[in-house]
Amino acid sequence: MASAELEHEAERLALVLTGLGLQRMTARVLAALLFSEQPSVTMADLAAGLQASAGSISGALKTLTSVGLAERVPVPASRRAHFRLRDDAWAVLFTSQNETLAAMRHAAAAGLAVAERGSPARQRLADMRDFYEFLIAEIPDLLARWSSR
Repeated sequence: MASAELEHEAERLALVLTGLGLQRMTARVLAALLFSEQPSVTMADLAAGLQASAGSISGALKTLTSVGLAERVPVPASRRAHFRLRDDAWAVLFTSQNETLAAMRHAAAAGLAVAERGSPARQRLADMRDFYEFLIAEIPDLLARWSSR
């Protein structure tokens, strides 16, 4: 990172992401990739910048690449693996969360199947199902509008 201010803001973002449930090192690596002034970084660059072990960096990168936020990129004349935040990282993350949305919709539907008619639980479950069905239906159009900007 280029400056103390960037490093500070990256660490602040990592704390926010950790508070939202992301593992600490994964959050720090994601923030480092986001705030990096370089087109790509190596695991050694990340380990040095974050003062972390190669193993923890490797695990974080594995997580970030598996969900589509980070990607390994070729760098001519370099023997080391280079990584960067994907250009479409946020859209990829949102679409990968469709599985979460579908799971929530399914859970609501399963609850509705056993909830007593007219009960408050049934109404809450119906609202939950309808909400997730709405989101799932709207996401493709939202992403299309985003990509056409």
